[in-house]
Amino acid sequence: NGEIMNRIFSGVQPTGNLHLGNYLGAIRNWARLQDQYDCIYCVVDLHAITTPQDPSELRANTREVTAGLMAAGIDPKRNIIFNQSRVSGHAELAWVFNCVARLGWLNRMTQFKEKAGKHRDNATVGLYAYPTLMAADILLYKATHVPVGEDQKQHLELTRDIAKAFNSMFETDFFPMPEPLILGAARVMSLRDGSKKMSKSDDSDYSRINMTDDADSIALKFRKARTDPEPLPESTDGLEGRTEAANLLGIYGALADETIQQVCEEFAGKPFSQFKVQLIDLAVAVLAPIGHEMKRLSEDPGYVDQVLSTGADRATQIATPILSDVKKVVGLT
Repeated sequence: NGEIMNRIFSGVQPTGNLHLGNYLGAIRNWARLQDQYDCIYCVVDLHAITTPQDPSELRANTREVTAGLMAAGIDPKRNIIFNQSRVSGHAELAWVFNCVARLGWLNRMTQFKEKAGKHRDNATVGLYAYPTLMAADILLYKATHVPVGEDQKQHLELTRDIAKAFNSMFETDFFPMPEPLILGAARVMSLRDGSKKMSKSDDSDYSRINMTDDADSIALKFRKARTDPEPLPESTDGLEGRTEAANLLGIYGALADETIQQVCEEFAGKPFSQFKVQLIDLAVAVLAPIGHEMKRLSEDPGYVDQVLSTGADRATQIATPILSDVKKVVGLT
């Protein structure tokens, strides 16, 4: 009946070139959540088209992200993996929420201001109304928990405001208040410049470790990664002003499941040349199998499409009765 005590909904943008930042920042944590929660993982293609997309690239990226989720250990049998546009309830509920949310609430969203920039009048309505669709994504499944990074916290607050406003408008307790799951996500910076986030749009491929990289590429990129001439510090205090050093120690810590302080103690006083040998061994052991599996899945688009199609059917089974109840509550049926 769609009622469940702990259901996670999480959306991932269909962007190509998934990299180490995406893996350590989100995807790895999602794979760990599947043991405690009923998880719905959605490739948010409707959100993607808020800015212009090349249709064939969008299709390819949707498949690539799906392959990345599975390669990182998210099991499509135990979880639901699908792309958003296959379940029409997302768009339908978003319209209902457009009629609940207030302009004043959306005007406060900082992400729109950042993304629209100076040419705000030229931004699409979709980019502006993105948060009401995000609220619909979550509440269409009555999700109780949402893994969020810092940048999405404001949108989840809005989702709670919309749920509250809907409940109060229709004198019901229909929607639960989804709770944020703030996961200790590693913030991974560029291997060429420790002050910039690792990004798929950086011109240099040496700035990032792609999730599809093989063992040789991973080793080469870490060998070439920028460092400084000082030995490794004994504690995190010694990383002040050493952005590249802090980034590599942070990556090692995330891959080894250790704190940066523990990594400092392990390598205190050693030169980077010694540290990098162990970083490369660890990174290759953790990441190369994921890259290998992603390649394998990418060569089988039929299987990936089948996963998305089955996932959409399962998501629809949960969403349909909830949407049908919403229509009754609102008086549409």
